[in-house]
Amino acid sequence: MKAMQYTLDQLNSMPADTFVTVLAGIFEHSPWVAEIAAAKRPFADIDSLHATMSQAVETAGEEKQLALINAHPELAGKAAVRGELTAESTREQSGAGLDLCTQEEFDRLQSLNQQYGQKFGFPFILAVRGYDRHGIIANFEKRVRHERAEELRASLDQIYRIARFRLDDLIQH
Repeated sequence: MKAMQYTLDQLNSMPADTFVTVLAGIFEHSPWVAEIAAAKRPFADIDSLHATMSQAVETAGEEKQLALINAHPELAGKAAVRGELTAESTREQSGAGLDLCTQEEFDRLQSLNQQYGQKFGFPFILAVRGYDRHGIIANFEKRVRHERAEELRASLDQIYRIARFRLDDLIQH
């Protein structure tokens, strides 16, 4: 099911609380990002909206950044198994074929989720659009060997990619 779309003019002119409601899912379970962006309207284009939202995260400090990272579900993790993902995450994970994993692939993802979480203290994040499950597993296996600071940066960069994909899906071009 395709999500409702809006024009940039509609987003720029709607009441702030409606703007926040509409954009609350762009950054997973973190409507505070949309609240900051609402105060900086109007936006000339999607790029400036995305840049403003990403900058809000960049300047929020590590505590809020970690809360945002931790708001994301594990890939093919417990929330996916229980059907508890947001609509956006469900579309993204199934679009990458994570709902079609063999038992061996699923077990490998569970093991990687556990290793990664123990090492870094937050879930592995990857903008899965454009990846298949084999590419996701390969990326996961590579990144679990990183240092924490490198992975924190990679996680935020992936969140910005996810946000851009979600904005592109939400806003009519």
